[in-house]
Amino acid sequence: MQPLFTDAFAGRRVLVTGHTGFKGSWLSLWLARMGATTAGYALEPPTFPSNFEASGVASIVAEHHIGDLRDLPRLTDVVASFRPDAILHLAARTVVLDGYADPAEAFSTNVMGTVGLLEAVRAVGRPVAIVAVATDKVYANDEAGRPFREGDPLGGHDPYSASKAAAELVVDAYRASYFPPDSIESHGVALASARAGNVIGGGDWTPHGLVADAFRALMADQPVSIRHPEAIRPWQHVLEPLAGYLRLAARLMGPNPAPACRAWNFGPGRVGSVDVRHVVDGLIAGWGRGSWVQPDGTPGPAEATVLRLSSAAARRDLGAVPAWPVDVAIARTAAWYRRFAADPSAAQDACLADIEAYEREARRKSG
Repeated sequence: MQPLFTDAFAGRRVLVTGHTGFKGSWLSLWLARMGATTAGYALEPPTFPSNFEASGVASIVAEHHIGDLRDLPRLTDVVASFRPDAILHLAARTVVLDGYADPAEAFSTNVMGTVGLLEAVRAVGRPVAIVAVATDKVYANDEAGRPFREGDPLGGHDPYSASKAAAELVVDAYRASYFPPDSIESHGVALASARAGNVIGGGDWTPHGLVADAFRALMADQPVSIRHPEAIRPWQHVLEPLAGYLRLAARLMGPNPAPACRAWNFGPGRVGSVDVRHVVDGLIAGWGRGSWVQPDGTPGPAEATVLRLSSAAARRDLGAVPAWPVDVAIARTAAWYRRFAADPSAAQDACLADIEAYEREARRKSG
């Protein structure tokens, strides 16, 4: 059987920005399971409850730093002292509605935070592999419904999407100006970006997030309110894009990283792109009771009706074959929240059980 991407991280030093967030907390748990030495750099947990606190992530990382990416002297000190082999850059403002409410903060954090990280790497001057995490919303969405590919034009009709597209331009500019792939042997920095589809999974308490709002309502025996039940998104379990980031980081740390220094999409196959109604119906079925409603009146700021992502390049060149179909991802998410509702102290065990099950299936599909 071929080695899995997880085998590449034992004994490696990995810096995770945004480790206090939903995806960052899952990633930190997974890296610890792999035997990596992990440092985290982020603001305080952005939600309450938070998976970071419920799963005790602070106790499993080697270093836990609370700080702002825009604090360049502090961030540079952390990068210099920790000496990472890889940096997984997840820290960002991630909520579309929050971007509408405070666009200046979305642009400042997502654009200048990325600049700050890359400036810290430049100042330290050590070899490192960097995966800068973006989003499927970086594309100029014409609502045609076709899956976006990495070479399609960037855009963004709302502040959050535009800020992440701008951050991608920052990554591209730094790669071309300071970290060109054809001279990695001289500067040592392998830089790539990763654009992921919509994620679901246990421990997500993001305000205005579909899963968080659904389970807040279900736990309170209230109907789930969904603004756009017809909206189609490339849904996937949180472990799917994390596996993509790890595969990419492993490639960047390996021999001949230059071809991987580019943008990559990580999302489900076409059958994984389903509407919000499908996801919520599945979450309710997995919870065992409940209903949903669409509120009357204006549904809120405009959002894309259809968004699909092509991950053909990642499947072909990185072996990033999704392990869990969308309905498995939905069922696993509901099961996590059922377990948490019964025993909040079981959050870490619930995450690790999902990680172990995902690894088994990923290993089976890898041959």
